Amino acid sequence: MDPVIVVGAGPVGLALALALARHEVPTIVLDEGTGLCPEGPRSVVLGPDTTALLTRLGYARAASDAARWDSFAIWRRRQEVLRVDLTATPALHLPQHRLQRGLRDALTASPLIQLTPLSRVVELEQDRDGVSVRTRNPQDGTETWWRGSHLVGCDGARSAVRKLLRIRFPGRPAVDRHAVATVRVDLPFPGEARLHREPPWRGDREASARPLPDGLWRLDWRLPPGRPAPTEPVDPHATWPGIVTGDTLLARVKATLTGWCGELPRYDLLAAADHTAQQRLAARFRSGRCFLAGDAAHLHGALGMQNLVDGLRDADNLAWRLALAWHLPPAPGGEEPRIASLAGGPQSGGALLDGYEAERRGAVGARLRAVDQTMPLLRPLRGWQQTRRSLLSGSFRKHAPLLADGQLGSGRFGGAPAYPAAPSGVPGRVPVQRGAGRGTTLSELLPATAPGVLVPDLPVLAVDGSADQLHARLGSTFLLLLVAPGTAVWSAQHWLGAGLMPRLAEVATALPVPAQVLVTESYPGAAPHTVLLIRPDGHLVGATQGCHAEGLLALADDARGGPAPLPGTPEPAA
Repeated sequence: MDPVIVVGAGPVGLALALALARHEVPTIVLDEGTGLCPEGPRSVVLGPDTTALLTRLGYARAASDAARWDSFAIWRRRQEVLRVDLTATPALHLPQHRLQRGLRDALTASPLIQLTPLSRVVELEQDRDGVSVRTRNPQDGTETWWRGSHLVGCDGARSAVRKLLRIRFPGRPAVDRHAVATVRVDLPFPGEARLHREPPWRGDREASARPLPDGLWRLDWRLPPGRPAPTEPVDPHATWPGIVTGDTLLARVKATLTGWCGELPRYDLLAAADHTAQQRLAARFRSGRCFLAGDAAHLHGALGMQNLVDGLRDADNLAWRLALAWHLPPAPGGEEPRIASLAGGPQSGGALLDGYEAERRGAVGARLRAVDQTMPLLRPLRGWQQTRRSLLSGSFRKHAPLLADGQLGSGRFGGAPAYPAAPSGVPGRVPVQRGAGRGTTLSELLPATAPGVLVPDLPVLAVDGSADQLHARLGSTFLLLLVAPGTAVWSAQHWLGAGLMPRLAEVATALPVPAQVLVTESYPGAAPHTVLLIRPDGHLVGATQGCHAEGLLALADDARGGPAPLPGTPEPAA
């Protein structure tokens, strides 16, 4: 079969190509640029799940390339309003150029990925057998046709793929505007990220400082409205001359550093830009054999939200679906393989590949709605407007944790989503009990055994007796995880051929999806001898009590789209 075509060689496109390579799917990555990754002020805050994703994709130095935050503080005027201790689970702040270079280094080690620079997509055609793309070299004008089984547009906010597919990209063109600078300086709060509302120095309504590696800091200032909103999607990190250059920027830098340090410290200004936080969501993430991911599919950045992190989750979600479709034998007559309904159940309608749009568009849409609901509570106000808000909806201190969620990539503004659960009625399925505590995301409201949640990272044992972490095993196959207390204290030769293990190994080979067996001492909320089926992107399909073969087969069918006939299998009579 033809390779998958990935348009765009930013972090999302590179991550998708690497994820597909783990599934032994070849890709062609079309890069409009020259392949260089210049340094700039862009950066991303990584959570544990995205850090683990980058590591297993081959960017093993992701954690060491990033700065670790020990705490996050919110100040208002001269008082500290909130402090979040991050020593147990530190946030990682990574410059985007380092992320992109790390993924490119990993990509060069894979023989399944062909990276082609200076290839601007100008025409796209698709049929029942695949996708054809015409590219033009922007330097010499030469044109080339490419052929692929599927195509994924990861080509940014002004996506050529999205425009060629005629997919609308509605939304709010200007939610927030920020100036950004990278500065080498010693601040009096090392290892701490700080957001300062209504600081005591004049001229700024909000300023923030976030540590970067090598003694650098990213400084952000929220700019007042005033510039007309763009009518077309813009690069979310494009520079507007006259705002972040010259005397205006230097005055902001000097005032902010003096306010935090008491006097102006020595500093070096290395890079600057300004960006507009937009809220846009593509009307569709799929059109036939073509898909959208990352900035091409969605834009959000208000309240410190991380659109790039959601783009990496797009890649993780789509890769295993494309791999299942790609590895199926061709259907008779050149038809697209019948892969059945999506993981959310037959009632959702559509094919396995439609599950990508249902899950990822739904998750990002929920984030955008959360911003719309929360923004009026968190915007800095003055005078009678602040008094009125305090009387009607509570003080800023009450809502400060929501602002921290946006900055740290946690809660409903950045935490890992819980996708819609598969239908009930699977034989042997473990019943789901709702958590009693309050939470900020659906994933936090549900127990760890609820279908659709991201599984926690736990110590596991492979069938060869080797020890590993659960998240390190994600990405290539489905996982059958057996909860078996006591296995850690016994040699593998004592339990591999005992108990449920032989039967579980037989079930793993009989599943309609590739799967491997792992064992763990305990799993939150799961009784001993529970078996959990986990997708390659780490989201739980479901669990059964004991090695319930019929139930596990039904769960696997849910994950791949239901028990629809594979290509070449005769359809049942009407």
